[in-house]
Amino acid sequence: MRPDQPAADGYADRMADTPPGSPLPSPPASTAPSVGEAPRMPRRRLGWRRFLALAGVVLLIAACAVFMVFTLGQSLGAQALLIGVAAAILPVPVLVACFLWLDRYEPEPLKYLIFCFAWGAFVSTAASLTVNDFAANRFADWGLPSALTGVLVAPFIEESTKALGPILLLVFRRREWSGITDGLVYCGLSAVGFAMVENILYLGGLGYASGVDRYGPATGIQQVIAIFILRILLFGFAHPLFTSMTGFGLGIAARTADRRVRVLAPIAGLLLAMMLHGTWNLLPTLTQATGEAVIMLYGFLGLMVPVFFGTVGLAVWLRAWEGRLTERVLPDYVHAGWLSPPEVAALSSLGRRHAARSWARRVAGDAGVRAMRGYQSAATRLALLRDGTLRGLDRKAADQERTAREERELLDAISAYRSVFVGRDPQAPAGLWDGSRYHLRFPDGTQRPVDAPDEPVVPIPVVLAPAPPPVGYAPPGWPGLRPPAPWHPGHH
Repeated sequence: MRPDQPAADGYADRMADTPPGSPLPSPPASTAPSVGEAPRMPRRRLGWRRFLALAGVVLLIAACAVFMVFTLGQSLGAQALLIGVAAAILPVPVLVACFLWLDRYEPEPLKYLIFCFAWGAFVSTAASLTVNDFAANRFADWGLPSALTGVLVAPFIEESTKALGPILLLVFRRREWSGITDGLVYCGLSAVGFAMVENILYLGGLGYASGVDRYGPATGIQQVIAIFILRILLFGFAHPLFTSMTGFGLGIAARTADRRVRVLAPIAGLLLAMMLHGTWNLLPTLTQATGEAVIMLYGFLGLMVPVFFGTVGLAVWLRAWEGRLTERVLPDYVHAGWLSPPEVAALSSLGRRHAARSWARRVAGDAGVRAMRGYQSAATRLALLRDGTLRGLDRKAADQERTAREERELLDAISAYRSVFVGRDPQAPAGLWDGSRYHLRFPDGTQRPVDAPDEPVVPIPVVLAPAPPPVGYAPPGWPGLRPPAPWHPGHH
């Protein structure tokens, strides 16, 4: 991600160069620290306002859940409801796993993922069911076909309410958004929750209950299987696909400083989601009205399949592109001496991150693995923080102070995490990194400076130099200003 707008007053340029306060504690220079429990990131305190807001959201979701259970139970019956729930839950783990796979570089807090899923499953379905039933009754009173509800009303209310949960997260927890991938994950999980409850209505009502009323339980089970194959196995991607359009818009809005883009991008994504949803609902309506099954076939193969594969391909590409954010941003901290080039190289792909955790386990045991996981998470959050600063997201002085404080906390945490495993590998060269060069100790006992290669090839942390310059984010003790390191931030 490249910054789309620089911050005012050169604030971004001062990041990673001027510490907000006293110097950070230096990591050990040459001796390996004792292996202990991995440090933990500082947690935000839960004030009374946050507690009330959280309680209100939980109560809203709980009330909508009770409403949906009561409504579905009353309309379907207990047996049909249980069968519908059992069948509708089956695809949920697969769909959720797909979105979590997209989110592996910088996993979002579990509470926010659960919130989006629960919002789509209960709040969105409760609102949509109420509005759709009201609209269907009004169309019937006016002598209009009820199919208009699915084409004109359902796309509007369903996409709006599914997106409202992620929008609330964007407004109140914007710092938890790292880009478009997060938008796809949050909106996708909301859509999966919505689709699950909607499938209960179709599988339990149109499937089992309808079949039992007409021909008995055997027919009911057959209809459940038929609807499961048609609606879930073939078209189960529909709701996540529609709402992912809104996710694109919200993800763009989360990482831009342009106020116009912040407003227009989500609106454009939401409108696109509504149009896709309305078109999808229109296809079976036209097919039934004309008796031409080819309309559904052409609409599915000519529109939905290309949109689906195009969206999946774009999501995978964005995942890899956003995953390489660390190697585009963290070299600034390499130059300042907080990180070494191999450490940034070890963060650039999931394979290298896994290799780094395996190495940490070998040299420092289970504590090393926990520390490496925490280190990777903190380093990724640090990259996101600096990228947001470069993009000019922090306009207010209070936001800049908060960002500087969070940056300092992350650097503290990184130093603490790396102290668990750094300098412990007997196969790694003994040396220091000063932000510009390596100072390696050779077998004959001599120590010489060695320039960093253009491509860091050994993803193993080395000990950082033990002293900072008077000014600048760097390990304590290095006097004066440092020359630029050979590894340029734009180099890949």
